[in-house]
Amino acid sequence: MPKLKTNKAIAKRFLVKRSKKGVKIMKRTDGQDHFNARETGKVRRNKRSDGIMTNTVKQTILRAMPYA
Repeated sequence: MPKLKTNKAIAKRFLVKRSKKGVKIMKRTDGQDHFNARETGKVRRNKRSDGIMTNTVKQTILRAMPYA
């Protein structure tokens, strides 16, 4: 059986947090780098927080990152 390879593109974008309660996948909100002056205050505030992925996306990401 060959070694499993980590998908590096996914590893750079997602953070896997494991605890006794389960696995949590975190992702930085899109579009934070530039053009934020035109956004409303509500949008700018919401971009500051990280997003938590759903269970469907979580399974795909964990399959791509076997050692995380």
